[in-house]
Amino acid sequence: MIETIYIEENILQHPRVLEICARFPKARQITCARYGEVFNPKAQNFRLQKQQPALILAEKYKGFALKTPPQYSIGAQQNYYFSHMLNCLYDCRYCFLQGMYQSANYVLFVNYEDYFADIKRLCAETPNEAVHFFSGYDCDSLALEPVSHFAQEFIPLIRSIPNAWMELRTKSTQIRHLLNIPVCDRCIIAYSFTPEEIASALEHKAPTINKRLDALVKLQEQGWKIGLRFDPIIYEDNYQSHYETLFKMIFSRIKAESLHSVSLGVFRLPDNYFKKIHKLYPEEKLFASPLESQQGMMSYKAELETKMMQFCTTELLTYITEEQFFPCSL
Repeated sequence: MIETIYIEENILQHPRVLEICARFPKARQITCARYGEVFNPKAQNFRLQKQQPALILAEKYKGFALKTPPQYSIGAQQNYYFSHMLNCLYDCRYCFLQGMYQSANYVLFVNYEDYFADIKRLCAETPNEAVHFFSGYDCDSLALEPVSHFAQEFIPLIRSIPNAWMELRTKSTQIRHLLNIPVCDRCIIAYSFTPEEIASALEHKAPTINKRLDALVKLQEQGWKIGLRFDPIIYEDNYQSHYETLFKMIFSRIKAESLHSVSLGVFRLPDNYFKKIHKLYPEEKLFASPLESQQGMMSYKAELETKMMQFCTTELLTYITEEQFFPCSL
């Protein structure tokens, strides 16, 4: 899986670095001063790197937990996101990471304890309010779990802080650790879905819809709080029937009454990200959709966006309550 590992020189003897390197004894190891030397140069071929990404082990110095945009919430007033990793194992054509980063290599920040300290600090500032932390913004929360042990290390922290909540956003079936530990009542395992026709065309390397659903059912049966994330909803000629079929499939297998939350949002990208991704994949039909720029964000035309959101909202509310529903707009 990993053929090359770059390691910042200051963390060569870090316990997590040693453990990861032991997992890949045949991988070539290259030392660097800072991960940006490898990750940030502009003359890189994202598409080529995506075929065999390297792993970069690094230390993060600041910006551990950051405030989310005002509209980004699943019920709390205090909302933060954090990224223990940059880039994703999967290759979804609509993903903004392709436009954000020069490199397709994975960066894993190994100094988890500094994240822990920031999470504790933020929770202490509002001890009587729930504080939600969202993981999976710059990566998939669980896809690299056998290597990163991210959930294994962060869930005990969330469990220990009475007002801390954490969302693990994922498409991954790497749930073995979650099934082998006691449920954390303030941890939400949130799965992203698009219709099968869209997923098979755009979500390269990601588990199939059925495999994600199998994992979701196992987690719900064990008592984990689960979430459904239909974000982005993607336009194509038969989107109504495809989303209707997707919702029927999912809600025929899970218990809607015990869902924590369902979110819904349309395809959107900052204009400069969109231009970069379009250049990477000029033949991609997704980018030939009826798109327009709105306030620096590329999305569907306003009328179409409204129709898509209204259709999916109406369909979802036949299965869930309004209290469970969190639509996201630009």
